[in-house]
Amino acid sequence: MRLKEGYVLRTICGETILSPEGLSKVDMSRIISLNDTAAFLWKSLQDKDFTAQDAVDLLTGEYDVDEQTAARDVDALVAKWQEIGLI
Repeated sequence: MRLKEGYVLRTICGETILSPEGLSKVDMSRIISLNDTAAFLWKSLQDKDFTAQDAVDLLTGEYDVDEQTAARDVDALVAKWQEIGLI
């Protein structure tokens, strides 16, 4: 898998968001809010080919979470990112 290029991770008013890169591409309906964990994964996986297991390994290495819980959360996140066109 690979994250879609052209999105920038930003923090605005305490919220971490993904927005299309460049002012000419700004479409407020395409701004995506990320929690801290999703933002961590985005930063870690950006510009890389990765598998779901790579994301699970990142989560278990960074957070106090077991592999089964991390795998379930990664599966849900990947499905959502695929649904909205980020992967």
